[in-house]
Amino acid sequence: MRQPPASPDIAQPGRRLAIQKAAVLSAAAVASPWLLSPARAQGADLAPYQAAKINWRQAEGESITVAVIPASYFNNLETLVPQFEALTGIKVRIEKVPPGQIRQKATLDLSAKTGTYATHAADPMYYPLYVANKWVAPLDQFLNDKTLTDPDWFKYDDILKAWREADSVDGKPYGIPYDGEVTVQVYRKDLYEAKGLKPASTLDELVANAKALNDPANRMYGLALRGFAGAGQNMYVYPSLLHGFGGKWFKGKAIDVNSPEAVAALQWYVETLTQYAPPAVRNWNWPDIADAFSQGTLGCYIDAHSSAAVITNPEKSKVVGKIAYARWPKGPKDKCVSSIWNWGFPINAALGDKAKKATWLFISWAASAETQARTSWKFNGPAQRSGINRTSLWRSKEFADAMKGAGDNFINAALESLEQDTDVEWRPRVPQWPAIGETMATGIQAALVGQKKPKEALDEAQARIAEIMKG
Repeated sequence: MRQPPASPDIAQPGRRLAIQKAAVLSAAAVASPWLLSPARAQGADLAPYQAAKINWRQAEGESITVAVIPASYFNNLETLVPQFEALTGIKVRIEKVPPGQIRQKATLDLSAKTGTYATHAADPMYYPLYVANKWVAPLDQFLNDKTLTDPDWFKYDDILKAWREADSVDGKPYGIPYDGEVTVQVYRKDLYEAKGLKPASTLDELVANAKALNDPANRMYGLALRGFAGAGQNMYVYPSLLHGFGGKWFKGKAIDVNSPEAVAALQWYVETLTQYAPPAVRNWNWPDIADAFSQGTLGCYIDAHSSAAVITNPEKSKVVGKIAYARWPKGPKDKCVSSIWNWGFPINAALGDKAKKATWLFISWAASAETQARTSWKFNGPAQRSGINRTSLWRSKEFADAMKGAGDNFINAALESLEQDTDVEWRPRVPQWPAIGETMATGIQAALVGQKKPKEALDEAQARIAEIMKG
């Protein structure tokens, strides 16, 4: 997700509490008791962390800067930073960087080897670029060092496999997932029931359902998918279609984005949006789609599970209580392929050894099951995270209770998609990805708006990407 801009999380209905950074220490007595003071934090509230058989204070005195995007799931984490500082003696500065800028700022810092950011919220598609240039440190050295990681406490394998693989290169981890998402089918269960429809299990059924619900004269459209141009926008949708039609990014070692399967996938994308989506959808991002659905003008859409926060907000949504979820429909090749996305934390290779240790302690603290819970259902604020990183937490009763307002089958649809429908090669995992993603997005947009036929658009993209790969 970006990949998509920062996805919101499931809000507590009717709550307007806003926890601001400046008020953390003064108002935390009400919001989060463990944040009152270092003295209090070192007591019972830190016991779950102190159970780890490591010395949390081995990098005491270090200061690190962490770059994240301004999203609720990172805001929740920021409120807990005083707790980490009390636990470790490490000072943490959080810098908020907009989604459209964080990749560029991080790349500049890493390439210049200035070490400004000890870690940052990293796009998983950028790891091949980082690793090719040795800008980030391999994390197996920290995971396998028992002075830094208690494997029985941290339980790395409990982190969702799809996200672990997305943050790895050649089987070696370079980032630890903190928050993520999966793409699911979201539909109006009341309208489906009235028409005798079932959630689509294939793309053909998806189109049939859209046709049955489509009624533009009465401001009802059957389906919407992102159309806005961008490596994380229309290229957030198209890869799933490509794989569903049996397409691949490479033929041997050569790029192959204009195969018959690729053309068929783009043709389906163009025709479906033309016939059953709002006309403006070609320039819509996920918030636009979620807003339209929440206003009752869409029968179905496919996007990140975290968009549920918008459509279940009782102050803005007209469809609360009428929502259900299902997996991505299968394509003609019987493939059901969802997105792989997470914000993970790498370690800047330019740091000194002690700073790297301090950064690892921060990352392992943030990614731990306890912190994941404290930023989700245990969080006493307006947004409870839905993108937690661990299988055990997804299956917990506490998480189910926190997400029960999202709609029918929310957790099952997301978890089944994460476990069964992901493909680490969902998009081409190569160092040239930034240029490839933008080139493909431009071609897809040209087809969606009718400037070019799908084959023409992909032929042009093929020629440009082939040149990019040579460079």
